[in-house]
Amino acid sequence: MQGWLRFILFSVVFAALFVAGALSMQSVRAEKIWNWRYTGGNIAASGTITTSETMDSEGFYQISSITGHRNGEPIARLYPSGSAIPGNEPYVLDNLIRIGRSGQITMYGLGFSTASGNHVNLFFADFLATPVTMEVFTTSSTYREVPVTFLATPVSEPEINVESSAGQSGNKDE
Repeated sequence: MQGWLRFILFSVVFAALFVAGALSMQSVRAEKIWNWRYTGGNIAASGTITTSETMDSEGFYQISSITGHRNGEPIARLYPSGSAIPGNEPYVLDNLIRIGRSGQITMYGLGFSTASGNHVNLFFADFLATPVTMEVFTTSSTYREVPVTFLATPVSEPEINVESSAGQSGNKDE
């Protein structure tokens, strides 16, 4: 009797773990990694961003995280879409990016903070006579807006090529 009880208990636990594993697999999101950089005046920033794997109808991907440095200072966090960086209200961010050379980000742009508490809103000023990417940089006492050159490129995933080593056929029976 004890053997049957142990078998039933084991089966229930196994089924619960299987269902939990299956549910967690369904919540995994596909992501795309990008390398980015921008420069302008005395500004140099670079790092990586993570976006959704799929683009919207206009070719934009939703940014979900950012890492890197701005003038050697670590980037602390991405501001959420629909919010504004401190000192640049009411201009809200959309954190969208697309593949291309010009106009990779929107006029709402992406926003992040640095480790020391500075704030950046990077946006594409397509409303100017000569469209350009701009950086708004704010601190507790300053506001600065300057043109920058921005470029982001998706990281290609390496293809896995499984081949036998030279001189081996891959057949273990030889």
